[in-house]
Amino acid sequence: MEKRDEELISRLINQDEELRALVEAHQVYERRLEEFQKRPYLTTEEAIEKKRLQKEKLAGKDRIEAILARHRKKQT
Repeated sequence: MEKRDEELISRLINQDEELRALVEAHQVYERRLEEFQKRPYLTTEEAIEKKRLQKEKLAGKDRIEAILARHRKKQT
């Protein structure tokens, strides 16, 4: 994320529950994906779980971006 996005998130995180939940989930997905990256190989189930996490993380990021865009629009 860009620095300005991070700054906006830090300002809004205590005001917007959806944003807070999405950011927390994003961090969880990131940590779990990092665990998969450390493994030399993945079982079929792990590969499926990794792909699911990647999709969830991307969907969450898209939603975070939409929330930030909405707040930026309010500021102008």
